[in-house]
Amino acid sequence: MPKNRPALPVDRSARGRIVDAQLHLLDRQVLDANAEPLMVVDDIEIEGVTADGKRPSDDVPPTLTRLLAGATLGTRVFGGRPPRSRLDGVHWREVTDLGIVVSVSGEAEDRDLTWQERWLREHLVKRIPGGRHAPE
Repeated sequence: MPKNRPALPVDRSARGRIVDAQLHLLDRQVLDANAEPLMVVDDIEIEGVTADGKRPSDDVPPTLTRLLAGATLGTRVFGGRPPRSRLDGVHWREVTDLGIVVSVSGEAEDRDLTWQERWLREHLVKRIPGGRHAPE
């Protein structure tokens, strides 16, 4: 029979939510406000940490600022990291829900992230017979 254990102290001074990036964010599907696919999280951008992993100030904890996506297939196959200029994403403040998928405010059509899909739809799919309308 388990003994009653004292409750662990809770740090009420910590603000925000603690998120394990590897568990809760990376490789998660991001959906817009209409539940349309927007991107898959490839990387994250964090403020308050230098490139060598050191924190300039112990008073301010690191803060997640953006979820990033981009052309990362080559780096996953051959190794390395894509240049930051090849990554685009959404600001953390736009995240509305964090669960099995990550939900964000706004619509996918209004973002530069989906330009490849729009281009393919307009220049390729539209030319396929029946490609101009959704199936019923």
